[in-house]
Amino acid sequence: MRERIRQIMENENLTPAKFADRLQINRANISHILNGRNNPSLDVVTKILSGMPYINTEWLINGTGQMYKDGFDVDSIPLEHDLFHQAPSPAHQVRERVEKSDGIDVNGLEKSVQMVDNKV
Repeated sequence: MRERIRQIMENENLTPAKFADRLQINRANISHILNGRNNPSLDVVTKILSGMPYINTEWLINGTGQMYKDGFDVDSIPLEHDLFHQAPSPAHQVRERVEKSDGIDVNGLEKSVQMVDNKV
């Protein structure tokens, strides 16, 4: 079950600390589970299944079937941002839209975008 818990965290881009906080589980408990010192308690399993109702119970407990329940859209999971997968700033989004536009002088708008960057 330890590897399945690790897989949930990986799929949702959660660190052990964020995973524990999200499920209101002691961070040390998650650490002990992940390093093999302890097996997950019934309380931990219950909190995972109630905090993430889209996780297939059979998969989590027995490793059979698929991770997500049938009919669940995996793309609907809001991922946590980390150091390497940050949400783009509003100014960055403006710059991307401008660069993709046809017939607009991107260089002329660069100063405006920089001003927005500095305010964010």
